[in-house]
Amino acid sequence: MIDYNKILNNTIQDVKWSGIRKFFDIANTMEGVISLGVGEPDFPTPWKIRHCAIKSLEKGKTRYSSNWGLSTLREEISNYLTRKYNITYSPEDEILVTVGGSEAIDACLRVITDPGDEIIIPQPSYVCYEPITQVCGGVPVIINTKAENDFKVTAKELIEKITPKTKALILPYPCNPTGAIMEKSDLEALGEVLKDTNILVISDEIYSELTFGEKKHVSPASIDTLKDRTVVINGFSKSFSMTGWRLGFVCGPEPIISQITKLHQFAIMCAPTTSQYAAIEALKSCDEEVQDMLEEYDTRRKIIVKGFNDLGLSCREPKGAFYAFPCIKSTGMTSEEFCEKLLYAKKVAVVPGTAFGDSGEGFIRASYCYSTEHIKEALSRIKEFLDEIK
Repeated sequence: MIDYNKILNNTIQDVKWSGIRKFFDIANTMEGVISLGVGEPDFPTPWKIRHCAIKSLEKGKTRYSSNWGLSTLREEISNYLTRKYNITYSPEDEILVTVGGSEAIDACLRVITDPGDEIIIPQPSYVCYEPITQVCGGVPVIINTKAENDFKVTAKELIEKITPKTKALILPYPCNPTGAIMEKSDLEALGEVLKDTNILVISDEIYSELTFGEKKHVSPASIDTLKDRTVVINGFSKSFSMTGWRLGFVCGPEPIISQITKLHQFAIMCAPTTSQYAAIEALKSCDEEVQDMLEEYDTRRKIIVKGFNDLGLSCREPKGAFYAFPCIKSTGMTSEEFCEKLLYAKKVAVVPGTAFGDSGEGFIRASYCYSTEHIKEALSRIKEFLDEIK
């Protein structure tokens, strides 16, 4: 018999499975489950985008694009970033079109990380940063962000984590799962810490369009002290409700983007061509549709935050993305225990905060990319659950 343990890479075997999947897998075996777990827009991709993709197929535009992506799309990405976030990248050599933001994150970490390099990762945050760092031979160095700081990275926390082995800082804002954002003054403070170092900033801005109130998204690349050290990762999944189209992009200094493109060339070849034609239309003509979705998310955001606070589960106001991150410490349960008992008792699926790092203990993530009726029903069932465990 073949021993697969001797064939498989030891590092990948040691990486833990995503903590999000466990509850989805259980929920999928149960009837009548109502979920606040999935981080996927419930809106269909805007028709203008779909129509453009259909037209490209009808015209037989199904060949490979350049490794870099369609030149027209890269030009539109450059225009979009300037128009929206006041950052400028050359379409020729500073923008690469990728298979979702996920490929961009993976490729960026692969091209900068040598064995033993330290990558600073704020948590709670998206589940992929730590395991990809480990697979690359790097050492994840965790900043446990705090609720009292609105889950932002502070200059003091950053200083405490920097060592001679520090290679990069990941900034995952707007943040999944906390809904936190970094304001201009926050980023300027980090820039002062980093300005005389050789530390890269990897800014995952996949939720950049989804910010609420007067405080709009600010990219680290728009800060003078961070511009030349920042790699911006973004995509179409969240803002344009294009999750299944698998399209993202990465922008940054040419020496870094060229190496990411080299890896992309061998590992991927190019992003899906049909998706690229669709994305051109998204950037050119779908501001209104994005705004409509944002306004609906805002309505749902207010309902879910008020709902959790009314239930006695303290919930800070998320300023971005589409997640609430209520505190469940008052129940006396761990995050995982709360989620498991809620799922079996009331058939409501939420995600334990610990899926996003140890500092997520005592919290749960609840997505509000669901209808208001769906959210209200989930809150009603959670109320019943809390009444029964008192």
